[in-house]
Amino acid sequence: MDRLSVIGIVLALVALVGGSILKGAGLSGLWSPAAFVIVILGTIAAILVQTPMATFKRALAIVRWVFRPPMQDRPAMIARLVEWSTVARRQGLLGLEAEVNAQDDAFVRKGLQMVVDGVEPENIRAMLEIELHGQSQRDLAAAKVFEGAGIYSPTLGIIGAVLGLMAVMKNLADPSKLGHGIAAAFTATIYGIGLANLVLLPMAAKLKGLVNQQADEREMIIEGLIGIAQGENPRNIEARLNGFVV
Repeated sequence: MDRLSVIGIVLALVALVGGSILKGAGLSGLWSPAAFVIVILGTIAAILVQTPMATFKRALAIVRWVFRPPMQDRPAMIARLVEWSTVARRQGLLGLEAEVNAQDDAFVRKGLQMVVDGVEPENIRAMLEIELHGQSQRDLAAAKVFEGAGIYSPTLGIIGAVLGLMAVMKNLADPSKLGHGIAAAFTATIYGIGLANLVLLPMAAKLKGLVNQQADEREMIIEGLIGIAQGENPRNIEARLNGFVV
């Protein structure tokens, strides 16, 4: 569990609710069914129009990373690669065959299988980098779904405010309705800007950062597997891979 994300969401709610109470608007000032329909449903509609189905499904799949990022224990991965290198030097590349099916990560399993099969190191690098690039691009596109939502929601908040003011203008003859109507109109703006800047854009930034971290770790794995395929000294492999540890 990413505690910073949880704390951030809680503080965002506290900021909005506390600010509304301290400003005298109260909790009721933050609730508007009309604003919810315009901003939330409108933002979802815009994203559905913009996003291909595969990208949208991937976005739903990785949104959990905000609170449960993929595990990245680089020192443990380096230790495993060094151990494989030692086994390969003592028993040959076929000595790693038993390790292939034991790997949970499909990327690692594929790379290790190619090493065991004796594929040329330059071919291993080329194939794994193509897979890495493709996966990273798909994940970045999925993260940008939330970035797009963060761009659309403030505009929809303004549309909601304008629609609310239009409704207010129809009641100019009744001053008792003006204050409440204007307050309700601007609730849509709060929804749009608050949702974008407190939730959607930070989520997109975090997801893109995690995608880049994952890509960096897989670059490290590629370097380690290439070192094993080339029969490098385990100490040299370890020294090079330690450069990937932040």
